[in-house]
Amino acid sequence: MDLTREALKYMVELGGAEVININGENYTDKQVYRVNQALRADPVKMSTLTSLLDYLKADVDTMPEKMIVQVESPTCVRALSRLDMDRKREELAVTRAELPDFDYGRYMGKEKFIIALQAVFLPNEDRELLLKFAGTVKDETIAEYGDNGISQKATIKTGITTVGEAVVPNPVTLRPYRTFTEVMQPESSFIFRMRQGEGREVECAIFEADGGAWRNAAMLEVKRYLQEGLKDFPQYTVIS
Repeated sequence: MDLTREALKYMVELGGAEVININGENYTDKQVYRVNQALRADPVKMSTLTSLLDYLKADVDTMPEKMIVQVESPTCVRALSRLDMDRKREELAVTRAELPDFDYGRYMGKEKFIIALQAVFLPNEDRELLLKFAGTVKDETIAEYGDNGISQKATIKTGITTVGEAVVPNPVTLRPYRTFTEVMQPESSFIFRMRQGEGREVECAIFEADGGAWRNAAMLEVKRYLQEGLKDFPQYTVIS
């Protein structure tokens, strides 16, 4: 019964759509789709700005006289055509940055935190300070912490057998990998916090604290890089 119903429905849909006029307004009895006049290619996919520049400069594909290179986000750039006869744009290339992951706002053990700091964050004074602090803070000292909601204190090792009390560095300025590696990574503020985990080990976390301002800085750096790379190719307009 269901198969017969589906077959009848399919046969009815094979017929042409009829236009019905109701109260001066035109309606169709079937869903119809406009056929595009222009053909569009699938975009070339890549992961670096260098690859994008090489592709655009090589002139290996037929492209419109004018093109838009849009910095959509700190990790995505698209090469788009002008509006065609269908009032649509053809996406000829898309570049997405491949970046290391870091769990902002999530607590992790000291060892994992120290490794992540070295793998995901570029060297600077505050990164070295965090590495030193996380490497010397003693486990099971949460009871000795002083925490007023803004700053924390912890017990750290100051020698082979000696310990001391230190204020947790906060806020800190760090430079993680968050955009394409060809450009300067934006530096911004972070909140560093610690707590005692279930296994009595001290856990560390970093929270973003610049309201997302780094995104604008990163996109501006990407735009400048592309403008410099395409300065001899006026057919490309770089926007962000």
